[in-house]
Amino acid sequence: MRAVVQASAGGVDTLCLDEIEKPIPQDGQLLVRVRAVGVNRADIVQREGYYPAPPGASPILGLEIAGEVEDVRGASRFKPGDAVMGLLSGGGYAEYAVLESQLAIPKPKFLDWAQAASLPEAWMTAWFNLVELGHLVEGQTALIHAGASGVGAAAIQLARLLGVRAFASVGSVDKMEFCRQLGAEQVYNWRELSAFSPIVRQWGGADLILDPVGGPYLAENIASLNAEGVLICIGVMGGAQSALNLAHVLMKRLTVRGSTLRTQPLDVKGRLAHAIEEHILPAIDAGVLKLTIDSVFALEDVREAHQYMESNRNLGKIVMGII
Repeated sequence: MRAVVQASAGGVDTLCLDEIEKPIPQDGQLLVRVRAVGVNRADIVQREGYYPAPPGASPILGLEIAGEVEDVRGASRFKPGDAVMGLLSGGGYAEYAVLESQLAIPKPKFLDWAQAASLPEAWMTAWFNLVELGHLVEGQTALIHAGASGVGAAAIQLARLLGVRAFASVGSVDKMEFCRQLGAEQVYNWRELSAFSPIVRQWGGADLILDPVGGPYLAENIASLNAEGVLICIGVMGGAQSALNLAHVLMKRLTVRGSTLRTQPLDVKGRLAHAIEEHILPAIDAGVLKLTIDSVFALEDVREAHQYMESNRNLGKIVMGII
């Protein structure tokens, strides 16, 4: 079986194709012939040695796949030959991957393999943070940083589906238009502002902020939140350190919390997979929501796929197809 393997030596990370043994599913798992795999920022951080796979998970990169079930272990609603998509703890950059049956979602015919593989990580992350943790309700406002990313594009659309006003931050003019087309009511280019809280407050402030940037944005995020607002940090792309003025947190009764999807218990991920199947897929089929795929690379071009993501040029998801 071909798979992308990674190693770090002397601070230099490498990516290459290698022959490894086909994984063996355990009870409650599916062996899936991978047809496409989503590329995520977490893959790059893991490749660099800063985000190791959880205990027991495959060290191979890849957190979301679409493909055909080849083997089923234990009780399952799936059988060999079924087309599925789903979230992994690792192992997606390969010809075969093991998927928890509880996390497998039937691939509808209106999605191709690349579209299906682009869906689990972004939409489950958006649902988890906006709905389950953020408790957003109709009429509130959400500021989505990195609005043109895979998660950002999903979060903007989910906010609109919930009747929530969506604001977004991006780094280019084309990304501003991209976010507006997805339903963002207000968008700003962070490259043009030394501070973003004045314009966000001018728009009415935010009840929730979804932030993958981290430290450099903390003070401005706090200033942008309305009373009882919630800041959810899902990444530290800009750095992990920052000073926090607790007086502002106290006076506005704010909630600041961190959130990662990869280490959530299986039952939580299963609940999110069910939400995608029950709510997101029908809305996509009806044309209310849309999947945003920027580009599809071959697995052999994994290095180019990562370099493209690191260039921050993508509008939506990057996917790799496996033949």
